[in-house]
Amino acid sequence: MSKLTQESFLLLLLLVLSISPTFLAQAAATDLKETQLVLYFQDFTEGPNTSSITVAGIAGKLWTFSQFGTVYVVDDTMTEGANPKSPIVGRAQGITVTSAQDGRNALVLVSLVFTNMKYNGSTLEIQGISKQFEPIREVAVVSGTGKFRFARGYATFETYFADSSTGYSVERCNVTVQHY
Repeated sequence: MSKLTQESFLLLLLLVLSISPTFLAQAAATDLKETQLVLYFQDFTEGPNTSSITVAGIAGKLWTFSQFGTVYVVDDTMTEGANPKSPIVGRAQGITVTSAQDGRNALVLVSLVFTNMKYNGSTLEIQGISKQFEPIREVAVVSGTGKFRFARGYATFETYFADSSTGYSVERCNVTVQHY
């Protein structure tokens, strides 16, 4: 090859290599799907159906959701509607730790485990700081499996219903994720 042909070939090769990642990224972005879900967590802190329990805290301190260092384990039923008799779509399983010294924030690590027909066997992984005293709390969706492989997005939590005398509450979880 002549010197001019080699230089032309190298320039063409550099041009192709510089365009390819941009083109591939744009092509991959068009393959993303967006899914929006509204789920209801049926949360029981007392009684025979207990699904949220305190497992650790600071010795000598009252273990409450606003006491720094309190750890909860959660295994709530997820339903399509707020009514506990609504169709079950899965379980919300994970831990919550009151992580702010003033008790206002909790670290949430929760897996949404789907058991319904459409998403059966799939999961979404939620992680983040939940500002416990805000009416709407936002956390990140950091991953997923099955139909939600490579998911990313966000989820919001709102207390839909709470009865402290029975230890029963319903949390609405709005999820928006992009996935392949």
